[in-house]
Amino acid sequence: MERMKELIGLLNQASEAYYQQDREIMTDHQYDELYDELVRLEKETGVVMAGSPTQRVGYTVLSNLVKIRHDSPILSLDKTKEPEKLVSFLGDKTGILSWKLDGLTIVLTYQDGVLQQAVTRGNGEVGEDVTHNARVFSNLPVRISFPGELVLRGEGVISYSEFRRINEELEEGEEYKNPRNLCSGTVRQLNSEIAAKRKVQFFAFTLVSAEGKELSDSKEENLRWLESMGFTAVERRVVTGENVLEALEYFRSHIEQNDIASDGLVLTFDSVAYSQSLGRTSKFPKDSIAFKWADEMAETTLREIEWNTSRTGLMNPIAVFDPVELEGSTVSRASVHNVSILEELALGIGDTIKVYKANMIIPQIAENLTRSATAEIPSHCFVCGGETEVRSLRDGKALYCTNPSCQAQRLRMLSHFVSRDAMNLEGLSEETLKKFMERGFVKQYPDLFRLEQYQDEIQELEGFGEKSYNNLMASVEKAKDVELANFIYALGINHVGLRNAKLLCKAFDNDLEKIKAANTEELTAVEGFGEVIAHSVYAYFRDEEHLAFLAEVLPYLRWKEQEAPAEASLSGMTFVVTGDLRHFENRKVLTARIEAMGGKVTGSVTKKTSFLINNDVDSSSSKNKKAKELGIPILDEEEFLRKFQIEV
Repeated sequence: MERMKELIGLLNQASEAYYQQDREIMTDHQYDELYDELVRLEKETGVVMAGSPTQRVGYTVLSNLVKIRHDSPILSLDKTKEPEKLVSFLGDKTGILSWKLDGLTIVLTYQDGVLQQAVTRGNGEVGEDVTHNARVFSNLPVRISFPGELVLRGEGVISYSEFRRINEELEEGEEYKNPRNLCSGTVRQLNSEIAAKRKVQFFAFTLVSAEGKELSDSKEENLRWLESMGFTAVERRVVTGENVLEALEYFRSHIEQNDIASDGLVLTFDSVAYSQSLGRTSKFPKDSIAFKWADEMAETTLREIEWNTSRTGLMNPIAVFDPVELEGSTVSRASVHNVSILEELALGIGDTIKVYKANMIIPQIAENLTRSATAEIPSHCFVCGGETEVRSLRDGKALYCTNPSCQAQRLRMLSHFVSRDAMNLEGLSEETLKKFMERGFVKQYPDLFRLEQYQDEIQELEGFGEKSYNNLMASVEKAKDVELANFIYALGINHVGLRNAKLLCKAFDNDLEKIKAANTEELTAVEGFGEVIAHSVYAYFRDEEHLAFLAEVLPYLRWKEQEAPAEASLSGMTFVVTGDLRHFENRKVLTARIEAMGGKVTGSVTKKTSFLINNDVDSSSSKNKKAKELGIPILDEEEFLRKFQIEV
C-alpha cells in the first residue's frame, strides 16, 4: 500500500508537469515502468486508491482558455511492446497500423464547411477551446465542401525541422525539450499569432461523424474521404494478421527519416461496426491498441559527468559511461539535460545505470540502479574557474557560468561566427580556434581578420605549415565577401537565427546602419518578429562593447549584393523536397536555391504544392503517395534542373 501511494504521487506529479506546464520531470520510459508497476500492484491487491492515474485520462485542465466538455470521452489506449500481440489482437480481422504521433490530440468541428470549434483532449472528459489557433494551422483547410456538421479527431504537431528552427531563435536554456512540449505550449497560447508563426500541422486519424452522409464501414475509406476534402491524414498501412509484422518493420525502418515525432504505433480495427460492438473498459477502447517500441536496454557503469560550457554560459551535463551496443551502434555518452534530471536520477560516479535510445534514436539514461547521489554540482566553471549558479528555467534547474569573459563561452561564440551559415570561414575548427585563443592570437571575432600578424607562430603550430597557413589566409579573404544576413546571424544575437536575419535585412533594405538605428516599434513591425526578438536586436545594437567590435570588423568586410532571381523564375511556386540528393550538397542548399529564385519550400505535400522533388520517383513514401493522389508532379533532380534551366 505504501508503494502504491508513492507511485500515485510520482505519476501525478509527472502528469501535472507534462500536461499543465509543458515540461518533463521523467522520461516516457520511466513513466511507463512506474505506471505498469502500479497496475500490477492494483491487480494483486484488488485496491485502487483515490486519485490513481489508472482511473483518469490525462490531467485536470488549468488555464485561461474556455473549458469544453466532450460529447464522448477521449480515452487513452492500452499498450504493448510485443509484436506478436498485434497479430493476436487482429485475429482474422483487417486493421489499420499508423504512427502514434507525439503532439496534442484535438477534436475539430466544421459546420456548413467552416471550422466552428477545435478542442484539445484535456483530461479526456473536458478540453480547452483552441479554435483561434486551429484556424492558423499550416495545413488545415479553412473551408471544406461538406455542407453538414463534420467532426474529426487528429493530432496537432510541430515537425522536427520547425522545432529546431524555433529553438535556434530562443536563448540557450530556454529551448523546448521536444516537439511535443513546443506544440502543446503553442496550441494553448492565447495569441494565435504565435501558432501561425510556428507552423503547427494537423494530422487526422479518426472521422467521428458527418451529418447526412452515409459513412463507409471502413475507417480507411473514411480517412481517404477526409483527404479528398483537403485534410492531411496520418501515414498508415491497411494490415491483416499475415502482414502486420511486415508493416511494423516498415515503420521501424522509417523512424529516423520521419520529420514528425512519434512515440510508437497505433493498431485499430478497420471496421467501424465491429469496433463499436467491442465497447470499452473504464479507461481504454477495445478496438485499438498502442504499440511502443521495446527499448533495447543495456547495463553499464557511469565513469564521468562532463560539464560543457556553451556560448551563453549554460553548463550542460553529459554522462560518460562504459561503451555499450544499442540499436546497431556503440554508445558511450548521453545528455542528462539539466541539474533537475541529474538530481532525479541520483547519479554518482561508479553507479550502475541502464541506458537506451529514446524512440530508437537519442541515447538516454533509463534508470540508476545504485542511486548513490554523489555527483557534485560544480561551484566553479571547469574552463575559466568562474563561479557558477543554478537558475530555474522552463524545464527545471540549470547550471550557469557567471563569468562573461569565460574562454569556453568565447570559444562557442567564435565557433558560431565562423560556421557555414554564418561567415563560412573554412579551416577554423573549434580545436584550431582553441589553440589560437590559448596563444593570444584571437580574443574576439575581429581578431580573425588580423591573423597575418602571427604568420610565423601559426606556421610553427603542430598540424600547420606554410600550405595550411596560406589556405587559412585564403579562407579569411574569401569570408570578407559576405551577405549582410549571414553576418547578422554570425553575431549570435539572441533569438536571431539565419531566417530572422534575412527577414531583418529585407525589411531594412540590407542596410546595417538602418538596422542599428531602428527602434523597437520599427523592429516589431518586421515580418515574423515579435516584441522579444525586436527587443533583443534593439538591445544588441545599443551595447557599447558590441558597437566597438562592429567598428573594428567593418573595415575588413565587403557586402555581397543580394542574388537577383534567375531568369527561370520560380515565383508563385511551392516545392517539397524529400529523399537523398545527388546534385545539391543537402536540402538546405537546394532550398536556398529555390528561395533565391522566388519559390517557396514547405515540409508537407498539399493542394498548394506545385512540385515534389524526389530522386526516387517511384517510391511508396507518404509524400509520393500524397502527391500522386493530388495529381502533383514528382520531379527528380535532373528533371527539376532541366525544367527550370538551372545550373549547379
